[in-house]
Amino acid sequence: MARTLTSRDMTILKKLAPEWEGADCSESGAAYRSLLPPVANHYAADAADFRRRIERLSADELTYLLTLIDAGEESLGCLAPDYFAELYGMTGALLGDDAASALLATYRAADDCFI
Repeated sequence: MARTLTSRDMTILKKLAPEWEGADCSESGAAYRSLLPPVANHYAADAADFRRRIERLSADELTYLLTLIDAGEESLGCLAPDYFAELYGMTGALLGDDAASALLATYRAADDCFI
């Protein structure tokens, strides 16, 4: 799952967390390897704020993230259930029930799944 963020990833990360200033985690100094966990755990104040942030995504950007999740290149493991619920709801609203169901199946199949 460890990957180097692409320019597209960084553009999306900046959209989700405009206060982000670079590719490294301010706490650990390590480079981010995913987009959703840093947004959820370092920038969003709570699940509602996380929802407001992911609502900034276009359908194309969300589809891109779901493709990365499906390929195992984007992590869901560090998303608390309430944050995942917001992503799940947003996926259903923007991309439909089939996409949301697939996302839920992926979340549940992970070894570090919270639900």
